[in-house]
Amino acid sequence: MTQFHRSVSCVDCNKCNDRIALFAGLSAEELDVINDKRNEVQFRAGENIIKQGTASSNLVFLTSGLAKEYIEGYDHRNLILEIIKPWEIFGGTGIYVDNRYHYSVTALEEVTACFIETTNFKKLFRSNADFSERFMNYCGTCSTRTFERFVSLTQKQMHGRIADVLIYLSDTIYNSHSFEIALSRQDISEFSGMSKDSAIRILKEFENEGIIEANGKSISINKLNLLMEISAKG
Repeated sequence: MTQFHRSVSCVDCNKCNDRIALFAGLSAEELDVINDKRNEVQFRAGENIIKQGTASSNLVFLTSGLAKEYIEGYDHRNLILEIIKPWEIFGGTGIYVDNRYHYSVTALEEVTACFIETTNFKKLFRSNADFSERFMNYCGTCSTRTFERFVSLTQKQMHGRIADVLIYLSDTIYNSHSFEIALSRQDISEFSGMSKDSAIRILKEFENEGIIEANGKSISINKLNLLMEISAKG
């Protein structure tokens, strides 16, 4: 029989439950429902965690690492919606629509992910109004972020879009003005809705102007105020 190995962090489901805001306030009995048949899977960089169009049988959250959430468009063109960090639940957009995943999620680096059966999730949704309201609030917050992304993609010039990506990575993902980026240049182009060549060219312009300093995967933002001004002007 195949042996499944847990990561060192997968000791007790309740330790992870304590890190997920959506599960705050659930009773021990309700957490037992969530934890039933729950399992952890490890992924290497580049491996799919969920695939757009497949049956949405699980909600998922990362316990380590980063992943990209993206829409697979026409002619093999992808549009990255956001970067997923640990303890953010994803995969639930279609569970009350058509039971399909409406986007793909791929590991950007080595990650561990925990899968929760949607049937167990729906049990709590029907029985706990507070939990349902928190989930609706969470979905609304995710939608708001997506709307803001579309404004950037459709109303800003390329320099403004690249500035938005860099600010997002600095403020939301790495919480630092200097970071080792997990995204490739192709990922940055798919995040900003432009060609890879255009993304590389604008990053190089920012570097030549001293706005950023780039060395391989390392990026430092040296002139945040100027970068924010470029973002604001679009």
